[in-house]
Amino acid sequence: MLITCWSVKGGAGVSVVSAALAGLLAERHGDALLVDLGGDQPGLLGLAEPSGDGVLDWCASRSGPDVLTRLVIDAAPDLRLLPRGDGPLSITADRAAELAMALSAMAPAVVIDAGVPLLAPADSTGLPTDEHPPGAYMRNCGSSLFVTRACYLSLRRARRVQVDADGVILLAEPGRALHSKDVAEILGLPIIGVVEVDPHVSTAVDAGSLVRRVPHTLARGLRRAG
Repeated sequence: MLITCWSVKGGAGVSVVSAALAGLLAERHGDALLVDLGGDQPGLLGLAEPSGDGVLDWCASRSGPDVLTRLVIDAAPDLRLLPRGDGPLSITADRAAELAMALSAMAPAVVIDAGVPLLAPADSTGLPTDEHPPGAYMRNCGSSLFVTRACYLSLRRARRVQVDADGVILLAEPGRALHSKDVAEILGLPIIGVVEVDPHVSTAVDAGSLVRRVPHTLARGLRRAG
């Protein structure tokens, strides 16, 4: 099982959703791997910042799957983390395929925090035309979950880039004019999880305990996601 969580705008909640989903799958399967392409997971999980290589360094090398396995660190009971590292932010399609195959063999459940993998044109300047961020490729491997708030600007951008995913995880905030049915209609995608914004989640994140005891609102909203 390979699940990639991503969005088109920062602040959508991708990292929190990815970590919580990985924690829930770790409980269910007894082993799960969380892949950090955004760089926020160590802080979110209450871990010290990794000092060694990470997944981006592996992508930039010619190393095999055995080296990738050695980069993994323990994050919580039954949950391991593959840190981001400091390598280049783009890879070729062939290397991305090798990455997806290697990750799929590392745990029965793999969750990828891809952050915002679709670069704006200005951010793509100077990149080879056959290279893209790893998350842009990973969206097309396994299951793809688009994480968003019912925010007009986010949904406008999603429409503009023609977001394609297996389903949507919606962070529901009080006071929003748009609801889950509106979001599904705008994106043309099914809503498979609605997570209510809850101060208990922020408390768990600040305490570094998010995956050790996933807050009820997150667990309930993500029950169909994995």
